[in-house]
Amino acid sequence: MAWIELEGAVNVRDLGGLPTQDGLPTAAARLLRADNLQELSPADVTKLVRDIGVTTVVDLRSSHEVRLEGPAPLDTVAGVRRAHHPVLAELGSNTDVIADALLSQARRDESRYPADPVCGHYLGYLEDRPDQVVAALRSIAHSEGAALVHCAAGKDRTGVVVALALSAAGVRPQAVVDDYAASGDRVEAIVARLRRSRTYAQDTDHKPAESYRVRPETMAAFLEQMESRYGGVVRWLAEHGLSTEDLSRLRAKLRHPRAS
Repeated sequence: MAWIELEGAVNVRDLGGLPTQDGLPTAAARLLRADNLQELSPADVTKLVRDIGVTTVVDLRSSHEVRLEGPAPLDTVAGVRRAHHPVLAELGSNTDVIADALLSQARRDESRYPADPVCGHYLGYLEDRPDQVVAALRSIAHSEGAALVHCAAGKDRTGVVVALALSAAGVRPQAVVDDYAASGDRVEAIVARLRRSRTYAQDTDHKPAESYRVRPETMAAFLEQMESRYGGVVRWLAEHGLSTEDLSRLRAKLRHPRAS
């Protein structure tokens, strides 16, 4: 994995170099994923904007999280656009992790996919906020430079949106699963950062790090459900408003052009 080491975020990577179905790898410095960006240092901002070329931040956090956290360092950088697309139902919770503490939400997650309620939770994004999910992919597709997708931990909401973008671009399913699973390498650091935050500390203090475990089987199940329930990622996106032009732009953005 192409990890990007920053002072103020711990789960950041470039999604270039992933294999696609026709053998062409994804392009570097086109799509990045990250955890919370509130603690970015000036050196981090320089690395992301000047060195890598980030021009769009796709923020998947809830409106409640955004209000509590306030402006982030990238918000004031000229030439960087923030696109806010909250994909989690606005239930007043601060993170994906505590959603299972809400009994009604937990029951819905389990009923969607009893074998893996986390997969059921991810399917809930598609049911509850399809417009925001599609809008997030549209923002990636239309970004002038690199698009940086993030939430709080950078594994659940970010994991699903990134998986959809990569799948739409033709990345092999196993590579999508492997990318998702890579966040497991940073779980302890992710939890430590969240517990330092006044926004997320209350949600995480009573949760062991094990609650943040990243299981590759969860993403594999999610991708399988996209096929069996919806006829595939591309079909679901098209049926929920992603145009043919948007899809073409997304694919062109994330893939290396074929040599002539």
